[in-house]
Amino acid sequence: MLRRRLPSLLSTSLFNASPIVSSKCVGTNFPSSSPFLPLHSLQCANPSPTLRGIWAVDCVRAYSLLSLNDLRDNKGARKQKKRKGRGIGSGLGKTAGRGHKGQKARGTMKFGFEGGQTPLRRRMPKRGFKNPFSLTFQPVGLGKIAKLINAGKIDSSELITMKTLKDTGAIGKQIKDGVRLMGRGADEIKWPIHFEVSRVTVRAKEAVEAAGGSVRRVYYNKLGLQALLKPEWFEKKGRLLPKAARPPPKQRDKVDSIGRLPAPTKPIPFLPDEKEAAVTPSV
Repeated sequence: MLRRRLPSLLSTSLFNASPIVSSKCVGTNFPSSSPFLPLHSLQCANPSPTLRGIWAVDCVRAYSLLSLNDLRDNKGARKQKKRKGRGIGSGLGKTAGRGHKGQKARGTMKFGFEGGQTPLRRRMPKRGFKNPFSLTFQPVGLGKIAKLINAGKIDSSELITMKTLKDTGAIGKQIKDGVRLMGRGADEIKWPIHFEVSRVTVRAKEAVEAAGGSVRRVYYNKLGLQALLKPEWFEKKGRLLPKAARPPPKQRDKVDSIGRLPAPTKPIPFLPDEKEAAVTPSV
């Protein structure tokens, strides 16, 4: 504390003092490494009253207002830990601030417990539901696929599967239930392309078939989709690829065939019966 107030004390107590001029300091050139810091180096017989304080503090040892032992945190920056059960003098001894007896003094209750009355989560009405049979497909447009073909990342002469789309970056890595082929950028398709995806829109199917290509809706379950997209995982674990699973009854009219494992490279031609069944694809 004294170190902090020392400059103000020197300035107030020595301002009106008589001139104190050291004979050692007048006209002396001090080296830069000297512990003394003179404020003048020339003789001055009659200093003005305004400079008396300056003359008085002449040859005072150089002092820094900042030192390591004076560093402190701001007030309130550090908060002491609350120590319970450490004597009555702290105010949190014995019962540690819980009081005497009762449910709150003996233990904790589960979250949302309101003392026995109907909690808020049960008083509020239910709204909506979560369909356990819902499917999430990752969309991809024909325009994006056409750009990848023009860039040379996708070979249009081979079958384009969901693994092809994933490896080339057309879709993200998190594929939950499959891929839906969308009709965005359908005007850019000018050559025959063959696809095997989970779902396809009407516009996308018409655009692909108009260019001489084909789209087959294939079914993969969770394990089969993992084997299609990451076959190296099964090799790493020393496991065989699973067999293709048949679609459940509710999805049989939404797919054309069962997915093939490992990833195929050539399309399967549609039979006449399959073409008639695939006239109205699901949206």
